[in-house]
Amino acid sequence: MLVIKVLGSGCENCKKVDTLARKVVAMLAIDAKVEKVTDHEEIAKYHLMATPGLVINEKVVCAGRIPGEAEVTTWVTNALGA
Repeated sequence: MLVIKVLGSGCENCKKVDTLARKVVAMLAIDAKVEKVTDHEEIAKYHLMATPGLVINEKVVCAGRIPGEAEVTTWVTNALGA
């Protein structure tokens, strides 16, 4: 099972990334856990320069911007193949 984390304070951009991640998981019909991480100490462990951040199986794949659906789909499918 994939673990996808959306890192951020809960701002609009963080919510958009969360929605996008959940959409891709549903579209691919995969077993994945999508969780929001808003704790600053937990976010700091990933050494992000800016939020929102997207982490798939403990690997930071995006930070400081809202990725496109195609990007997220690619990252998720690559993680499935790893």
